[in-house]
Amino acid sequence: MTKTSSDVTRTGDVSETVETDAGTARVTWRRAAKARLVLAVSHGAGGGIEARDLRALAGTLPAHGVSVALVEQPWRVAGKKVAPAPRTLDAGWRGVWPVLAEQGLPVVSGGRSAGARVACRTAAELGAAAVLALSFPLHPPGRPEKSRAAELLGAGVPTLVVQGGNDPFGKPEEFPKGPYELIEVPHADHGFAVPKRAPLGEEEALAIITDGVVRWAASLG
Repeated sequence: MTKTSSDVTRTGDVSETVETDAGTARVTWRRAAKARLVLAVSHGAGGGIEARDLRALAGTLPAHGVSVALVEQPWRVAGKKVAPAPRTLDAGWRGVWPVLAEQGLPVVSGGRSAGARVACRTAAELGAAAVLALSFPLHPPGRPEKSRAAELLGAGVPTLVVQGGNDPFGKPEEFPKGPYELIEVPHADHGFAVPKRAPLGEEEALAIITDGVVRWAASLG
C-alpha cells in the first residue's frame, strides 16, 4: 500500500489516492476539528460516495467529534460499472485501512450495501472499533433463502445496522436476533428513499440515520 497523491476538493475536503492490491482507491476526508473517532464508509455495488446517507453522515458527524472518510473502491475509481468479486472488494478495503488508521484514532468500519458486507467480513482482522452497516443486503430481492446473516453475525465487534423499512434486500423484521443494534428508517427503500405518500419526508428519514449514528458513536467511548 502506498499513498500516491492528495488534493483539496471544491468543498474543502481532502481527497487522496491509495494504491492497493486491487488497484487505486480514493479516500475523501471530512475531518472533525477535534476528532475522537474515524468513521470510514464505502459505497455499494450500484453507486458511489454521493449516496444520500453517506453525504448526510459526512455533513453531520464531524461536528460531533467524528472524522468521516468516504472510501471509493478501486473498481469505482477506474470507472468500471460492475463491482468485482467479494474477495477483491475485501482486498481494496484492506489496502486502504493503514491510511484510515494512521492518525492513531479508533476506526469504525462502515459501508452501505456491498460495502457493509465488506466491513463485516474484515472488521475483526483489521482491528476495527465497530461496524456501521447501512442497508445491509441480508439476501437478494425475493430470495430470502440466500441469507448473508452469517457475515453480519460474525463481525465480532459492536455493530449498528441502519435498515429501510421497505428494503427488498431485507426488511428489519427479517433480521435474526444477534449481537447488534438495528435502527429502522420507516418506509425507506434500499437507498433510504421514501415514497411521496409516506408520513415522513427525505430530510426526516436522513435525520433518523444521522441522529442514530451520532448517538451510537457517542456510546463507543
